[in-house]
Amino acid sequence: MKTLKIATAGSVDDGKSTLIGRLLFDTQSLPTDKLEAIELSSKKKGLEYLDFSLATDGLVAEREQGITIDVAHIYFSSAKKSYIIADAPGHIEYTRNMVTGASTSSVSIILIDARKGVVEQTYRHFFINDLLRTKKIIVAVNKMDLVDFSKDRFDEIKCNFEKLIAKSNYSPSDISFVPISALKGDNVVMPSKETNWYSSGSILDLLEAFDHQEVVTNTEARFPIQQVLRPKTEKFHDYRGYAGKLYGNSLKVGDSVTVLPSLTQSEITSIRFYQQEFDHAERGASIALELKDDVNISRGDMLVKSTEIPRVEKKLQAKISWMDSLPLVYGERFILQHGVNKVLAKVSQIEKVINPDFSGEDEGMGQVNLNEIALISLQLNKPIYFDAYNENPENGAFILINEITHQTA
Repeated sequence: MKTLKIATAGSVDDGKSTLIGRLLFDTQSLPTDKLEAIELSSKKKGLEYLDFSLATDGLVAEREQGITIDVAHIYFSSAKKSYIIADAPGHIEYTRNMVTGASTSSVSIILIDARKGVVEQTYRHFFINDLLRTKKIIVAVNKMDLVDFSKDRFDEIKCNFEKLIAKSNYSPSDISFVPISALKGDNVVMPSKETNWYSSGSILDLLEAFDHQEVVTNTEARFPIQQVLRPKTEKFHDYRGYAGKLYGNSLKVGDSVTVLPSLTQSEITSIRFYQQEFDHAERGASIALELKDDVNISRGDMLVKSTEIPRVEKKLQAKISWMDSLPLVYGERFILQHGVNKVLAKVSQIEKVINPDFSGEDEGMGQVNLNEIALISLQLNKPIYFDAYNENPENGAFILINEITHQTA
């Protein structure tokens, strides 16, 4: 069964947690004890309905304040797919959490309160998804029951949001708009009788129709080496394998490959998964490769097809989301981790701070503060082998680690 990763975004009280709870409830994915706890808590609050937000707000502070603070990962399944939802907080001060939740997701659900319409946080959340190249956006106009399921109000919000699309890298076909009531379940899993003017399917219908596999097949094969295998057994006395996870496209026995950064060339002679041997491997497979030649390869190196060499550079520009409470300043040094490869990096320039509401950029800034997004230049102590993020996200992303505290910055 395919697994689809989803991120949620929206302003405070737009109903993200309620939407996720409704998805879990209507797909019968809530455990009995969790459902009983929701029923009991709802009665204690004097509510005439089930408060589904309790299904996701796990921290004590979240339950007390009725807000989401941490990124929670929720799992559920339908008849066609398995899903992992990253429930990210909506507050401005938790932008880094929203980036973390969306960075590994293929679909993002952006909630808008039908009464409030497009607000500042809508700009911010859409910008972050645009920055991260999230493949599919579902704009869920929530609380339609509070505006009498008005088609005019829905169309007004859709029109305002489409002005954002024109500023982004998205095309209109990448965005779907759904009128919902997360509290009552309208157009979440089942179609609503209240919106006979809408016929494009519920949120679950759109999730099940999205085929992520079609999106990723055109990227080039990247195989970062996690471990060199030298078994101490008689049967595999001369075996030298290279273990890792395959990103991008497929590899097969007989492919000519190049080792980075040495640029040594060889040929794949076997592909193994534990005790099984295959003639090819698809993206996402954790495998061990054996090569024709006894070449010098170590952890952090990368195998690529000889016709698909990525960029190899010691200087680079990158957009970053700053996650440290201490500001980033010019000249600071970090450990840059790119896949399993680690190099030393110096910030050679803070080019500009990017306003995540499509309002422009601020140049000449002396530092980057918590939750800000910036374009910076880095000088590395040795080359890394990378692709542009919009061409190959797995090989176009990295993290910066503080040398002293070892915190991800």
